[in-house]
Amino acid sequence: MPVTFTHKPAKKQRRAPGLGGLPPVVQRPTGGGDGGGGGDDNWDDGSRGPRELLRRVRFFLFSALASDMVIFAVLVSIFFAFHGHTYMDLRSHEQIVDWHPVSLPPILFLNTAVLLLSCLTMELARRNIFHEIDALEEWLGMGRPALNRALPWLGATLTLGALFLAGQWMAWRQFAARGFAFDQFSTPATSFFYLFTGLHAAHLLVGVAALILCLSALGWIKRVDFRQIAVDATAWYWQAMSLVWLLLLGVLAFGQ
Repeated sequence: MPVTFTHKPAKKQRRAPGLGGLPPVVQRPTGGGDGGGGGDDNWDDGSRGPRELLRRVRFFLFSALASDMVIFAVLVSIFFAFHGHTYMDLRSHEQIVDWHPVSLPPILFLNTAVLLLSCLTMELARRNIFHEIDALEEWLGMGRPALNRALPWLGATLTLGALFLAGQWMAWRQFAARGFAFDQFSTPATSFFYLFTGLHAAHLLVGVAALILCLSALGWIKRVDFRQIAVDATAWYWQAMSLVWLLLLGVLAFGQ
């Protein structure tokens, strides 16, 4: 009896879109022997792919940010503890409130608008670097369309971040001109103003440095997934610091 051979269509493997994976390729044959369980047959192992690397970087970043959130939460708790602090006047035998609210410089709200706009530009940069069609073209060596789309938004974020820090410096100068100088913490409210704004400015300065490093490194990083991870990590940090500022500003503006 003649033997009939049937052609079985080859399976295709695809990476998840938007994570810098390789373009669709035909699955390579196992070649027998060990049943396809060893050697070069594990070339598409997801545990060593771009997705797993992205997860590890995000896990490390989120762990560091969680530690920062604890520090800010403790400072806010101390803020409200000082808010309710009183002492006994020995002459009148009355409880005197030691907290004296201070008005915030109006430029802080303008700075907040600048920071929120930088969040938008940072997110646009992240979305463009992960754009599926552009990333696929980069994998195929057809230029760097995703990078070219993301670079202007990264530059805009850097500019807005520098403007925010300059605006914070102007806010400190305005606050000091009212008689609340940095070296003269006359009230607890004044101390917390400089503590909150100064600590946040230091964290955002780290974000600006990360943006500068990211912009300078994207030009010579050849792997698409490494460029995507660099922008993604910077974006998550930037968005987290923007959220922290909104919370701190709310405490300073409405918590007094």
